[in-house]
Amino acid sequence: MKNLIKKVDLGSIAEEVGIEVNDVLISINGTPIDDIIDYKFLAADEEVLLEIEKPDGEVWEYEIEKEYGEDLGIEFDGGIMDKAKRCSNNCMFCFIDQLPKGMRNTLYFKDDDSRLSFLQGNFVTLTNMKDEDIDRIIRYKISPINISVHTTNPELRVKMLKNRFAGSIMERLKKLRDAEIVMHAQIVCIPNVNNGEELRKTIIDLYELHPYVKNIAVVPIGITKFRENLPHVDTFTNETAKNEIMMVQDLQRRFVEETGTPFVRLSDEFYLVAGLDVPNDEFYSEYEQLEDGVGMIRYFREVTQNSLEFLDKNRKGSFSMVTGELAYEEIKKCANNIKRHNPNIKIDVYKIINNFFGNTITVAGLLTGTDIIDQLKGKIETDYLIMPSNMFRKGYELGPADMIMLDDLRIEDLEKALGIKVIVCDYTGDDLIDIINENCEEEK
Repeated sequence: MKNLIKKVDLGSIAEEVGIEVNDVLISINGTPIDDIIDYKFLAADEEVLLEIEKPDGEVWEYEIEKEYGEDLGIEFDGGIMDKAKRCSNNCMFCFIDQLPKGMRNTLYFKDDDSRLSFLQGNFVTLTNMKDEDIDRIIRYKISPINISVHTTNPELRVKMLKNRFAGSIMERLKKLRDAEIVMHAQIVCIPNVNNGEELRKTIIDLYELHPYVKNIAVVPIGITKFRENLPHVDTFTNETAKNEIMMVQDLQRRFVEETGTPFVRLSDEFYLVAGLDVPNDEFYSEYEQLEDGVGMIRYFREVTQNSLEFLDKNRKGSFSMVTGELAYEEIKKCANNIKRHNPNIKIDVYKIINNFFGNTITVAGLLTGTDIIDQLKGKIETDYLIMPSNMFRKGYELGPADMIMLDDLRIEDLEKALGIKVIVCDYTGDDLIDIINENCEEEK
């Protein structure tokens, strides 16, 4: 049922006034509630009148006075209180189109929903939005939103997204800019398609919308072995990755001089494929594009180095760590650094080859439990196996039952197959030293 309340926080305003689970929200201040965006912005006022339907059909009104923006403490069934909007594009780089058959149904759902962009950080193309959807973003000042741009060349964008409405991207971005909506832009870069001079033009076009287009993340296309009946695409090589870095560096120098920020940043994968070190900590500012793989290695390096002073040198323990091919050397350096600070700690690092999706996929976040079990069974000689949170569907702070890998294997499945206790660490490395300290024992 739409707008069904599934949770009321203890001690919240909602609990205090008598709102209960299984109540249904009808309106706020006389305005019908269509989805979570309506709720979030109408419920922010200092004085709100809620119209609530009880399970028996009786309708109650609740008058509430509170601080502006203070949360009522209500959660709704389905999160966005509506069905997510399905993507109508057929992008030539879409990862979902490259999944094998037989995986769980939710993995095949393509969303392109501005509400999920605002609430969860998902990227939207704007092609699936009507003018009234754009107007609502402006009316409610929904900001920031994450936008998949890929190219500002109208003809090329129509070709890349296979959507005849995709070419109006700049008009829509300018409309959002004029309304002072902050945007984060993403470009999936494909060799011989939207790289090189096409990429340069796209970056310059978006720079004209700065500061409302706040930054750009450029990520290379990822391809699996399941591309039957899909267009042929190339991947970046050592040479072509270097060329892309050099071209973008020229623009970054200009942008830093003019605004104090590089504005556009390439994901770590470009530097690793090119055999180059990632930029320094200052280059990434507040690491706003971390989940796009932009600055992840630098952040991991900095946070683990800075937390080494908290490593307990009077304890001993043994751990194994798993990662993909791309980050293997970095994780290995981190492990060696920890062992230098405390020689009583044993850390083995294992590089997992992605046989499930194909060896062209080298990032840790797309590894499966099947590959980990196949490649580690009978090999681990430590007490614990540390795995990064981005290998799992949900956040690492949740319980084991909620932590599912892409192939539906759970923590308990890994523990049973490998005969070892699994510990999930934040993929950023923020809690790595704490985990090691907590799972070591006093040296005797």
